[in-house]
Amino acid sequence: MKRVILLGSSGSIGESTCKVARALPEKMKIVGLAVAKSTDRLLEQAQEFGVKALAVSDSQAAENVKSRLPSGAKFYSGSDGLTRMVEETQADMVLVAIVGTAGLAPALAALESGKDLAVASKEILVLAGSAVMAEAKKRGKQILPVDSEHNAIFQCLQGANGKEVRKVILTASGGPFRQSSSQEMEKVTVAQALKHPTWSMGKKITIDSATMFNKGLEMIEAHWLFGLPMSRVDVVVHPQSIVHSMVEFIDGSVLAQLSVTDMCFPIQYAVTYPERMPSGLPPLDLAKLGNLSFEAPDEKRFPALRLAREAGEAGGTLPGVFNAANEVAVEAFLEGRISFPRIWGMVESVMQEHRTEKNPNLESIVAADQWARVQAKAQLGRGA
Repeated sequence: MKRVILLGSSGSIGESTCKVARALPEKMKIVGLAVAKSTDRLLEQAQEFGVKALAVSDSQAAENVKSRLPSGAKFYSGSDGLTRMVEETQADMVLVAIVGTAGLAPALAALESGKDLAVASKEILVLAGSAVMAEAKKRGKQILPVDSEHNAIFQCLQGANGKEVRKVILTASGGPFRQSSSQEMEKVTVAQALKHPTWSMGKKITIDSATMFNKGLEMIEAHWLFGLPMSRVDVVVHPQSIVHSMVEFIDGSVLAQLSVTDMCFPIQYAVTYPERMPSGLPPLDLAKLGNLSFEAPDEKRFPALRLAREAGEAGGTLPGVFNAANEVAVEAFLEGRISFPRIWGMVESVMQEHRTEKNPNLESIVAADQWARVQAKAQLGRGA
């Protein structure tokens, strides 16, 4: 039985994690739940799974839920509530499914308090990969990837010697504009960008998939998770999203992990690792699929991949700046304030203005994140 604290329980990854908990009650018990504002869903989940450790990071939402807490519940609120819940709740694993930088402090707290870390939030390793990996090594704890791509690579690497790996290959669906011209992308609407051809996800990650910033973040994450230089992290476009990623070895062999597109697969593997368990999900019918196709990404039309490689190679505070500027730009696009291609332009401009600190501590990482947000918002104010 693995006791799991789930941060971000009301989002798509959180809901999929709850599905896994329902399917494997003998292997997984949710002992802590956290949301930002979705208090009604938090209370429903707490009742279903009998959870007594609950956290709400938004202070106003926390005030509104206090009178409705289940009997005997221990409640945490505010920006530091998630971290305190992680530190004080007895658990084996913390699964971080929070979009953005809010998951960084709880993730480090998980490792420091002797818990394994399951990572669905890319920002944790993008912002502080060096610190997080060092803390895991120091504490002898595991970092288990939940992203389907990194989980696929993790599976392919089982039993392999790191010296045998030539490169890892992340697959990308290509998003809804894979075949669109640069001129067509100038006219992209929010509604069009939110129609992902394969996955059903939240707004931020769906836009990131359309721009391929999501894949850029994954490149940096893979660099840290698997201890490889950015030059050995590749991307290939695979529209069917059946091959979730691959590993190429020094003898030329390539191993791939395939499954139907359901996030319950990687979540279950992360929770039950090193075991594999039966699931109620459908097996892959290759004959029915017929064909799987692959193509090189177009980095001229999708410059997020180039910017990610630059950020990952520079390291230090630049990956955090890359991430923060993108968050501001995506929000501006969703609000109708900038065009779709302007997302790339804003991020590149902020990155060019930044003086990278090579070996930052946590305070410097947070400061760089805030600096990038201010710079990006200033661009919006200038109409740049």
